[in-house]
Amino acid sequence: MEKFGFVGLPNAGKSSLYNALSGGSALAAPYAFATKDPNVGMAKVPDHRLEKLAAMSSSKNVIPASVQFVDIGGLVEGASTGEGLGNKFLANIRESDAIVFVLRAFEDDDVPGPSDPLEHLRIVEIELALADLETVESQIEKRRKAAKFDKTVADEVAALDRAYAVLAEGSPIYRSNLDEETRTLIKSYFLLTNKPVLAIVNVSENDLDRIDELAAPVAAELGGCGEVIGMCVQLEAEAGQLDADERAEMLEGLGLGEGALPRFLNTAYRMLGLRTYFTTGEKESRAWTFRAGAKAPECAGVIHSDFQRGFIRAEVIHWDDLLEVGSWSKARDAGILRVEGKEYVAADGDVMEFRFNV
Repeated sequence: MEKFGFVGLPNAGKSSLYNALSGGSALAAPYAFATKDPNVGMAKVPDHRLEKLAAMSSSKNVIPASVQFVDIGGLVEGASTGEGLGNKFLANIRESDAIVFVLRAFEDDDVPGPSDPLEHLRIVEIELALADLETVESQIEKRRKAAKFDKTVADEVAALDRAYAVLAEGSPIYRSNLDEETRTLIKSYFLLTNKPVLAIVNVSENDLDRIDELAAPVAAELGGCGEVIGMCVQLEAEAGQLDADERAEMLEGLGLGEGALPRFLNTAYRMLGLRTYFTTGEKESRAWTFRAGAKAPECAGVIHSDFQRGFIRAEVIHWDDLLEVGSWSKARDAGILRVEGKEYVAADGDVMEFRFNV
């Protein structure tokens, strides 16, 4: 399950975004540090392909893919030196697959703090970089000593040195020119700025017609180092508490399209290189998430490690081809199921059955 950690200044809209995406009811109050303990929630990934496959198979259970969200306390300037809540709570999102910045782009007399999203971005980037610098400082000498006895550690130490030089400038790693090999070597340290970044520019209800305009400076500042989405988080949170029909009516009336979750997930999936394959039958239809470029045995391992360890072959058909023929048995009888081996690179939208032996 992919995990997203929310970071932002107090009252930027993190808890409201959490509610919008998870349908939860985290406290979202107009004062600093309303969130002290992390809120952890899940959301089902909407996918019309799964719904159609389940209907075709008359499946008793339908299990969509899921993602996890972690909302932590607000980060303030000087957190690395103990200001506000400090940065100790950042440990709650160190194992996230991606970091989500929530940046406020509106003024509110009841909400303290800056209203310029670029100022929000500046503060959170510096504080995360300093938190990562502390992590690297605590580990680098230990690894340097280990390298004296184990030469294989030398490359890792060199990578830590390069990361240290970037972080010491107050710059996040994702903005640096560190190559992919270096970033992979330091991945085990779970550095916050060594992760993909998605920035949510939170606008007011009065600026729905200016969303793109208000998000543009953040996109320009990140310069391709992160994805950017503009939205009115408060309205999305209110919609997230409604049932499906009422939510769709509200979103349509406000011109917000499908709402926050599909927009967020579409961007996040693209950013992380995520893909989906399906299994379907009378008992269950299910969506499974895999990384782009994964081969059939890796996809089988998403279900269970035994499937990957004992992989023999996969029967494969694209979801729309299966719908067209009407059932798995008809596809087999028609000879349109493909038999793929260990080198098959799975495609988004594949429906697969695995044969394995352990």
